[in-house]
Amino acid sequence: MSAEQVAAAANPRADDVRTLTHQVWTTYLGEQVPLLFVEDNTFVPDWSASVTIRGAWDGMVSLETTRAGAQGLTRALLGLDADADDLADSDLVDAVGELVNMLGGNVKGLVPGPSRLSLPLVAAGRFAHGSQQARVVRLCSSWAGEPLDVTVHAGRAKAAREQR
Repeated sequence: MSAEQVAAAANPRADDVRTLTHQVWTTYLGEQVPLLFVEDNTFVPDWSASVTIRGAWDGMVSLETTRAGAQGLTRALLGLDADADDLADSDLVDAVGELVNMLGGNVKGLVPGPSRLSLPLVAAGRFAHGSQQARVVRLCSSWAGEPLDVTVHAGRAKAAREQR
């Protein structure tokens, strides 16, 4: 087996990531509003979050959604009424970051170890993955009528000082 084949075999499978995403969703957000997996999402995310996994397997797990999606996730995680208007951006950062952290921890359990999980990074807009990273899983879904993507990239992002 070539080094490329060994690396590909270590990548998480889409079915496994779908299963763990569904488990995280139902555990923390309940089953009243189901997470629906769809063929494709075409949207510009208003909120993105990612965690990196570094160790025997290197990669990144990201979550992207709309502002309305992030607000709905936040309300559900915090147990607020659906019409609660008093959400601060810091609430959205906490909720979206916590979800990607739980997803990343579960993906970490699917790949060879030992490894470490970073703290979540959350941003308004879309995160760019590293140029040395390749997308290995993209799950397109809809939750509460809003698009939501979970993506896994494999490979180690090079720091600016490593690229020189």
